Amino acid sequence: KLEKIHGRPDPKAVYKDMKHLLEVVTGGQPQVTILSDEHETYPRILKVLPCESTHLVTSSKERRDAGNPLFPINLVDTLIRHSSANHKRETIAWSKRRQSSAERLAVFLVWRNYMKGRREKERGSQTPAQVRGMLEQRVSVRELLERRLFVSRIGLPGRWVDYYWRKISTRVLTRQRQHKLIYAM
Repeated sequence: KLEKIHGRPDPKAVYKDMKHLLEVVTGGQPQVTILSDEHETYPRILKVLPCESTHLVTSSKERRDAGNPLFPINLVDTLIRHSSANHKRETIAWSKRRQSSAERLAVFLVWRNYMKGRREKERGSQTPAQVRGMLEQRVSVRELLERRLFVSRIGLPGRWVDYYWRKISTRVLTRQRQHKLIYAM
């Protein structure tokens, strides 16, 4: 029924988006190790990446505890559902617009990777960005909001530009309202 109204979704959407994500994440790395579930698209993407890759597959049927190799991403999924009402199952708070949902996830990812420690019970626990060597200390709210980062100065990966400029539409909405800031840019 939805396909009749809105047309068929792009059958290569998962391939295109995961390929773009992996190109951004692995950019400049000579070799990477990718942990994933059994999704059939991932091996095809890894073959075309410019770096050498090792692909470790974990069955989605395996127990999702701390011993599971995919525990970090399973934990992120749990945290998103816990902290964002729009990502809970069967809720009236579902995201009406894809753009808004993506913006909330971007805020969540900044908080999770640069501000929140990895261990809840360890005071001063390092953030994931610190563990990876990207930062010496966690980012405070003051530091985060201290200065504005202009897209013209820092640049963005391809697909992110549309999100930054709020050009992502929601197919089921007949009116695609856009809030255009005239003096902000």
